[in-house]
Amino acid sequence: MTVSNSVPAELIYFSPPADGSKPWLDINADLRSDTGRNWEKEVRRVEIENLRGKEDSVSLDTTGFGFFKRPQKYTSFKDDAEIEAEYYPESIALVKELTGASKVVPFDHTIRRHRPGEADDGPTKRQPVPYVHVDQTTESSVARVKRHLPESEVPELLKRRFQIINLWRPIGRPAWDWPLALCDYRSIDRTDLVPTTLRYPDHEGETLSVRYNPNHKWKYVRGMEPGEFVLIKCFDSRKDGDTAILTPHTAFDDPSKPEGAPLRESIELRLLVFYDE
Repeated sequence: MTVSNSVPAELIYFSPPADGSKPWLDINADLRSDTGRNWEKEVRRVEIENLRGKEDSVSLDTTGFGFFKRPQKYTSFKDDAEIEAEYYPESIALVKELTGASKVVPFDHTIRRHRPGEADDGPTKRQPVPYVHVDQTTESSVARVKRHLPESEVPELLKRRFQIINLWRPIGRPAWDWPLALCDYRSIDRTDLVPTTLRYPDHEGETLSVRYNPNHKWKYVRGMEPGEFVLIKCFDSRKDGDTAILTPHTAFDDPSKPEGAPLRESIELRLLVFYDE
């Protein structure tokens, strides 16, 4: 039976710095506090549509994200080296199959575990990200190619279509708690997106913060299982005016979650995805 309903939720949007300076965010900042950034939070109440039963109504090139169901072979997710040795190759093959890409290069992954009351969001204790954002800008996407691929290959790769895609899935239990909401690319305006410096301990990157727009259409799949996953497009070099090139997204507190639902655990794998075209 198809179940389609919406839930009301509060999402944290971006409000620009009052002094007009470029916004920045510390990668290790606790987004639930007011430190580690120079911009203001704007909390907005929105409706988020549950696509359970009609997952095929969205896709990477129309909405900017796609939901899939496929049991994974690797399920431990306890050791980074083991994840790279076991989960990376499995995911490369999966993304090639689903997208038709000719080359897929994972460049990092993050395990997130919800730990209520903890402020530490350091590299080994990442929590769900509770604000609307896009992981990459055009400039930081190109920089990723230059950073993670051999210098001799970069010029040719940048001539072809490439994407940055995140593969997100729950670990070990359904994601009732703080699931992931995704914004339909067709509902955003490019003026909603604001380049924001992302400060790492040893370098700077760039991400996109997102201003509130009442036209935004938010989607999720309630209670995603570990055998289910979502591909999230963070960048696409194809600029034909029709293809979705990115996806604002955020974790949110789902008011419809079952009482006593286990705390969310998830993994996101970030991939450079290249095509022959």
